[in-house]
Amino acid sequence: MNFLQQLRQLDFNDIGRWPPVFHIFFVGLCFAIAAVAGVYFLVYQSHMPRLEKLEREEKELRSTFEEKQKKAANFTAYKAQLAEIERSFGTMLRQLPGKTEIPNLLIDISQTGLGAGLEEELFQPLGEERQDFYAEKPIKIRLKGAYHEFGRFVSDIAALPRIVTLHDIEIGPATKESTGEDLVLNVTAKTYRYLDESEVSSAAEEKDPKARKGKAKKPPAKKT
Repeated sequence: MNFLQQLRQLDFNDIGRWPPVFHIFFVGLCFAIAAVAGVYFLVYQSHMPRLEKLEREEKELRSTFEEKQKKAANFTAYKAQLAEIERSFGTMLRQLPGKTEIPNLLIDISQTGLGAGLEEELFQPLGEERQDFYAEKPIKIRLKGAYHEFGRFVSDIAALPRIVTLHDIEIGPATKESTGEDLVLNVTAKTYRYLDESEVSSAAEEKDPKARKGKAKKPPAKKT
């Protein structure tokens, strides 16, 4: 009889009469099951939280690595794009006049209205409004003329070499009896200039009083 046939004929109600080999086999099997259960409950389960944490960290590190790898692969393209942005910014910056050029630009704006055949009733430069690296110079303008002359004025403003934008445009009759050839244009023109380094520093200090304190001179040390 082979081992399997003997195993099938075992009487589990009379374990004491089993052959010694089966006693040894089942004792060893019980020890093996107990060892596996002990490893599972005492080792595996106790280390599961740490294992799950390490798996999450591995996924995060893998994701970070893949993202950095993509950036590294596209570094040349990013560098070329940055250079193009800097060139575009430089071109736009050159369109902003300096502080000394503003008076001439105001004259150009005024002459643009007159050159379009309009009658200038108001040309009032207002105070500058400083931003991060540039300043806005608004100008209240009121012109009298016809529609086609207003169109020419807007077109000529757009053709100026410096940036000038038009805001709050209102067109209405000059008087109650006015015809289409007798209208008034109220508009706010804005021109822009770049701030020099001292003005940028001053603007930063106005926004952040701590920067002003940091630049304050320390009192001289007393001589002993």
